[in-house]
Amino acid sequence: MTPVNLVAGASVHEWDELVIEFGEYLAYGRQLAPLTVRNYTTDVAPFGDFLAKRGVESFEDIDRLVIRGYLAWLLELGYVKASVSRKLSSLRSFYAFMKERGLVERDETDLVSAPKSGGKLPPIANEGGIQALLEAPSMTTDTGIRDRAILELAYACGLRLSEIATLDVNDADLETRLVSVTGKGSKNRHTIMGAPAVVAVKRYLDSVRSRVASLSQPAMFLNRGGTRLSGRSIQKIVKKYALIAGLDLDFSTHTIRHSFATHLLDGGADLRVVQELLGHSSPQTTQIYTHISTASARKAYLSAHPRARKRVDL
Repeated sequence: MTPVNLVAGASVHEWDELVIEFGEYLAYGRQLAPLTVRNYTTDVAPFGDFLAKRGVESFEDIDRLVIRGYLAWLLELGYVKASVSRKLSSLRSFYAFMKERGLVERDETDLVSAPKSGGKLPPIANEGGIQALLEAPSMTTDTGIRDRAILELAYACGLRLSEIATLDVNDADLETRLVSVTGKGSKNRHTIMGAPAVVAVKRYLDSVRSRVASLSQPAMFLNRGGTRLSGRSIQKIVKKYALIAGLDLDFSTHTIRHSFATHLLDGGADLRVVQELLGHSSPQTTQIYTHISTASARKAYLSAHPRARKRVDL
């Protein structure tokens, strides 16, 4: 694709061209995957709408107050704080591109902090974000096949990082789709795999692990040397694919676990069932996820119901 070749002092009126060149910069300059490029360009798109609505014509007129106003506007539109933080991160990358091309002289995004998440609600990813994460590993390499199995199993079972790292081959029964997990306090529980996780794990066991594991090695997930993959390595793997999928920078195995629980409740699962699957000793621990589901329901209601935002004078 031919570069747009914008000139210094870029105008907001050239927004569409700027986003196209930003995408080319990410794809060819930083060698990012197509899905990651799409996520970055999608994330910066609302900034152009905001500037147009505010009548801002030059990027030289944009200071930290304008950017703070943009973040507040996103929150008013119903974006959760995690999404707003991600859009700010993408905007920083956009400004880095602009400065590198000489299109702006200053970048004030570093002077703006992302909105702090209120309360103790854990971060989650929506179903689309999880799907992008699961599809991020390449299925043409041994490493990608292994990593896809890790991600599928983590989301299918809502596993903690330590539970993934200590999982042995004999803990997963591909016929019954049951996984025996040793959780906190050495407590054992059984959780369930869906069909995609079964397929991913079987492919890994048959085509990758069988070639690198010794007969005495019980660990499910192995490194290139044929020994158990460490928790630290697993966390790096998750963060690597989260970046490729365009998810938040603080995305972790814990985020997958929280997303697992929230998606189950959103789908109608009983709180007690989710408690058992997560290995929580008390339903109060699981109760936090009902707050997240309620927040999701409120956002869906406000965006979908025809009279949800209608002003009425009583």
